[in-house]
Amino acid sequence: MIGKPITGKNFGGCVRYLVNRPEAYILEAEGVRIQSARSITQDFDMQRKMNPGLGKAVGHTILSWSVEDSARLTDTSMATVAREYMEMMGIRDTQYLVVRHTDRAHPHLHIVYNRVDNHGRTITDRNDYRRNVKACKDLTLKYGYHIAGGKEAVNRQRLKGADKLKYIIHDAIRQALKTCKNWQELEHELQQHGITIHYKYKSNSDEIQVISFEKDGVKFKGSAIDRSMAFVGIDKALSRSSALQIPRTAPTHEGPLRRLPDTSQPGGESGTSHPHTGRDILETLLDSRPDSAHDDPFGQALKRKKKKRKRKL
Repeated sequence: MIGKPITGKNFGGCVRYLVNRPEAYILEAEGVRIQSARSITQDFDMQRKMNPGLGKAVGHTILSWSVEDSARLTDTSMATVAREYMEMMGIRDTQYLVVRHTDRAHPHLHIVYNRVDNHGRTITDRNDYRRNVKACKDLTLKYGYHIAGGKEAVNRQRLKGADKLKYIIHDAIRQALKTCKNWQELEHELQQHGITIHYKYKSNSDEIQVISFEKDGVKFKGSAIDRSMAFVGIDKALSRSSALQIPRTAPTHEGPLRRLPDTSQPGGESGTSHPHTGRDILETLLDSRPDSAHDDPFGQALKRKKKKRKRKL
């Protein structure tokens, strides 16, 4: 079971979306008349006037289950879980409406509630994301609901916006790691999908701290896409693919996250800012050949980082 909490300003639009459709079933309501979407909206709006300074008074949460749970989920059991979820989230002593929709293969319901409670106080949305994750996990374990098998189980076609881009990047990296043997090949392969890699270096050093991926102007840290896609995780995956073949020069792109060691210094250890144009990047990717580790400041930076890691152990 997963939840998606949302806040909004307009009860009318939310309520009409929830109830004015043939596949909608009202499971439970508290403090609102359910004769029509209009009467429900009027009651919500009446109470929100007790706290006119709260702009986003609409609380809306979607609770979804796996298709595997369909047979065991009745209207009664779903309403019970909705009440328990609200209690865990601190949504109490206020108006609410629970509506089940049957337009998808997976069971799901919507909770809309008034963030202005029955005494005119604000129901906080602070740390909603964290509390939502914990509540859903606890309820899943309590009732023994199906636990999906990681990102592979996510329905990509239902994703939108940043979530969709994140999974596009995730899938492209996962596929590229099956064939790429070094960072140069990985960068080149991801560029075919419109994905750029950015490296952030430790201050006054050529040691890589953070790796990020950008597509369509949206950037994600590797660890935010998946824990295995932080710099260390990808570097290990490339190492397993072959004896590590690092490009002759560090991948170079414009932007504050990229630093290229000055190869004019012995050992290439002096880091300087080295901006390149898009044409220079492409030429570097196409022309560089990993002939030797000696001409590879980026590879040496990786080796130094690994040695530091071993010394810490």
